Amino acid sequence: QVQLVESGGGLVQAGGSLKLSCVASGRTFSPYSMGWFRQASGKDREFVATINRPNGYTHYADSVKGRFTISRDNAKNTVYLQMNSLKPEDTAVYYCAKNARGDFLSQSTFEYDSWGQGTQVTVSS
Repeated sequence: QVQLVESGGGLVQAGGSLKLSCVASGRTFSPYSMGWFRQASGKDREFVATINRPNGYTHYADSVKGRFTISRDNAKNTVYLQMNSLKPEDTAVYYCAKNARGDFLSQSTFEYDSWGQGTQVTVSS
């Protein structure tokens, strides 16, 4: 089992930047794709970005494409989410997750089997 811990959230003004980190412990996460999701108050959890292992291929939600960048450092068991040009609508709890099936770029929450506790990101207008 992989344990995931997110950090780096906070309060930022619109147009600002934050970098989230997700550190994995326990079973190695390096063979698996990793994803970032977010959940705004009163809404369903939604896909943000995912990255696979061997080639570092990435996939983003349209709402964050060009503003957010996902990356990973397998030596540090860490996945990152660099968020630039933040908007008030980016306000949410952000979660990282490990893909259950392996090395797939999945958008569905059902395809992820390990989740962190989340980190709050609040963007003020």
